[in-house]
Amino acid sequence: MSRQKLMGWGRTAPSFGDLQLPRSEEDVLHALGHGPVIARGLGRSYGDPAQVSGGVVLDNRGFTTIGEISPDGVVTVEAGVSLHELLKVTIPLGWFVPVTPGTRQVSVGGAIAADVHGKNHHVDGSFGDHVLSMRILTPVGAFDVTPTHHEDLFWATIGGMGLTGVVTSVTLRLTAIETDRVLVDTTKHRNLDSVMDAMRTGDDAYRYSVAWVDCMTKGASMGRAILTRGHHAGVDDVEAVTLAGPTNARLRVPVDAPSGLLNPFTIRAFNQLWYRVAPSKKDREIQGLSTFFHPLDGLNDWNRMYGRRGFVQYQFAVDDYHGDVVVKAIERLSSSGVPSFLAVLKRFGPGNHGPLSFPMEGWTLALDLPVGPSALPGVLDDLDDLVLDAGGRVYLAKDARLRPDAVRAMYPRLDDFLTVKQTYDPDQRLTSDLARRLNIGGQH
Repeated sequence: MSRQKLMGWGRTAPSFGDLQLPRSEEDVLHALGHGPVIARGLGRSYGDPAQVSGGVVLDNRGFTTIGEISPDGVVTVEAGVSLHELLKVTIPLGWFVPVTPGTRQVSVGGAIAADVHGKNHHVDGSFGDHVLSMRILTPVGAFDVTPTHHEDLFWATIGGMGLTGVVTSVTLRLTAIETDRVLVDTTKHRNLDSVMDAMRTGDDAYRYSVAWVDCMTKGASMGRAILTRGHHAGVDDVEAVTLAGPTNARLRVPVDAPSGLLNPFTIRAFNQLWYRVAPSKKDREIQGLSTFFHPLDGLNDWNRMYGRRGFVQYQFAVDDYHGDVVVKAIERLSSSGVPSFLAVLKRFGPGNHGPLSFPMEGWTLALDLPVGPSALPGVLDDLDDLVLDAGGRVYLAKDARLRPDAVRAMYPRLDDFLTVKQTYDPDQRLTSDLARRLNIGGQH
């Protein structure tokens, strides 16, 4: 059995707490005067960081203003703005977000709380590295913070899972683009060693890089992969220059899939097909921004494909010296028969000053694991041990079942974070079910 309760993310994320929609800073400060309280973005968290049983959940969708973009690409937005909404404004003007996860359905406040990363961390770092300033409301007052002014609060908030205060507005620097296209190189790799070697030696030549890995194969083909890398296309790379923002998804998964549909047999068959149809090598393919960065956003309610039992996403990071942990993790999955419908491998560059920020220089592997197999809890515990022994960490933004002692070992600067939290939240009013479960601060 798992050392902690195992939760899956199914048709909807669980929602506990009295949900309120503040319309002003005064509303937020009033809620912070009582507690327990936590802020919530678009409700797409995989676990329990944006819920607080018996407390108040503040929906940040009351703060959705987007300011003007300066000539050098600086913009101030309120924290409830989603990346989808922001990109609808910025792309037509020749700007892209500096960092994006695999979905646009994330609020700016949520992107800061999780310090989200993308396919370009090895070049551009995480979301927090591009934030110039923030407005943060805490139980002891409101603060305008920068990396050098109230820097303790600034960096504790970057990746701090909403436990230091409620972010209401953010100023960040965007990335200039000339078109709404990406030039993509694709290569197929026969096993995990091959793709990791290609990423280790070649990723620095690309701004974006990600590998899909097949975790259902064994032997000489274990971890076979499809590696896609690219750059933003310039005006000379395309026949017609366009700068169109993203559109809303037109397709929807209408019903929950039958429980057990995603099983070792069906996932193995899907992976076999996906690998076979991919080109062995394809250079300078022109893809749209949405296709390259946010493919799942083209399908509403895609999570219903996992059925009502849902799935667990597990993501870890290890340094370069312990890249063998990626190999051991996929060996463990492959030998257990626990299916991973989606496995994504990326390179990380150096981390930042956030004590709870997830990225560390080296490797990160993200796994989507359907809930159901009896072996799943034990496999996850084994993965925890592998990561801990290597001095790595699990991403709190996607966690649903870690144990508290593991978190303290994985995040050695946790006490630094708790010291900052004590300064700005002395009565521990900011908390969440995740914080309670992992003993990382807040009321119980």
